[in-house]
Amino acid sequence: MSLANTKTAYGAVTRSLHWLTALGILIMIPLGWIAHLSPWATEAELATKAQLFSVHKTIGVTLFFLALVRILWALSQPKPAPLHPERRAENFAAETVHWLLYSTLVIVPLSGWIEHAATEGFAPILWPFGQDLPFVPNSDRLAETAASVHFLSQWLLVAALALHVAGALKHVIIDRDGTLARMLKGASAGMPSAGHRVVRPLLLAVAAWAALLGGGAAAGLFASEDAPETPKLEAAQSDWQVTEGTLGISLVQMGKEIEGSFADWTAEIAFEPRETPGKAGDVTVQIAIPTLTLGSVSKQALGADFFAAEDYPTATFQAEILRGETGYEAQGALTLKGAEVPVTLPFELTLEGETATMQGSTTLDRRNYAIGESMADPEQLSFDVQVNVALTATRH
Repeated sequence: MSLANTKTAYGAVTRSLHWLTALGILIMIPLGWIAHLSPWATEAELATKAQLFSVHKTIGVTLFFLALVRILWALSQPKPAPLHPERRAENFAAETVHWLLYSTLVIVPLSGWIEHAATEGFAPILWPFGQDLPFVPNSDRLAETAASVHFLSQWLLVAALALHVAGALKHVIIDRDGTLARMLKGASAGMPSAGHRVVRPLLLAVAAWAALLGGGAAAGLFASEDAPETPKLEAAQSDWQVTEGTLGISLVQMGKEIEGSFADWTAEIAFEPRETPGKAGDVTVQIAIPTLTLGSVSKQALGADFFAAEDYPTATFQAEILRGETGYEAQGALTLKGAEVPVTLPFELTLEGETATMQGSTTLDRRNYAIGESMADPEQLSFDVQVNVALTATRH
């Protein structure tokens, strides 16, 4: 049994790669659909859905590398001659379908892998080599684009596979020739002198891809939705001016910590240092909610079920600055998404002349603000959201 191809027969390597690929496709595609349609209302359902997606992704990555090996092997081997060289239209269609199969076997899993690498926290690939890809950042936009390519290309794969199977059945049932025997047993068939057309089938396959992606673009699959309009915050009028600072949040989604921050916020501070317990000043913080970045879930976080940034574009924290026995804290209320809830923010303060540096953190319960009500299980999305504040301010 020859490992390599000849001009009239497929070798053992080609046949093994062919049937391994076929098996992977027959598992991967239905598994992806089942995972997509699976419910996730409870912790058990979510765990099942995540496991299904993990297996789907793992098979997809395996198929990607298998496809690369298969393509490299095919480039190094002679391709057995067509059994019916006189049937030009049929051979032209077969060559085109082969180009589509090879290209989709690379693009379908690769686009899914890019989508996975550009997102955070759900259904890991089951291997020890990490979840990221070089040059692929965490990005909502990139993930959405890759997801659209993945969605469209899967249907091209299904169509090409259906045509490939239909052609094989024709050879078995109608032609009764040796096409299937060549791929099953390595049987020799055909005339070595018959050749294959390459350029025109390749151009038709490229045209099919162009039509697919162009149709997807025309249907709006690659269009980015308009982000909520960012409110223009008024400059804070106070003796203390913030020269630098960060306002961040962190939470746990699907067992993985996700960190984010607000790019635009102001702090109006009235403060006099004191050594004894009592009121030391007041602070009002205005936050532009649409400026939140939260990894690959930023767009979801700004949606109606979470921060509802379009309807509630700002949040306000108004508090008294109090000196306690062990340090300072801001006691007040945070108004967010139409709810006003008491909040205490303890912080450390360092004073050097007219410059103050503070760092503080507190924990909010997202349920108090009706954030993520559809995710009622803390295993899906933690109830606790940690808020971290750090700033430097100077007195004028």
